[in-house]
Amino acid sequence: MKINNKEVDFRTLEIDGVDMRDYGDFCDAYFSYAEFTDGTQLTDAELETLTNECSDVLCEMAFESCVSCAEAYYEGDR
Repeated sequence: MKINNKEVDFRTLEIDGVDMRDYGDFCDAYFSYAEFTDGTQLTDAELETLTNECSDVLCEMAFESCVSCAEAYYEGDR
């Protein structure tokens, strides 16, 4: 994905606002950090654009976050 003609490095994506009570919808989740492939951090406005345009990636990452929390809980790593 490109924002302002710069490629986003998807390996640097971080999310926040994941609420397990909102499972499946994750309407409060958002990208809190990302970098372009040149190492430049995205601004808040660019992160908002990324959140709006890549909701499928955001939802998948939120789901994985919930699964990881649940696995840690059930394995006793609380």
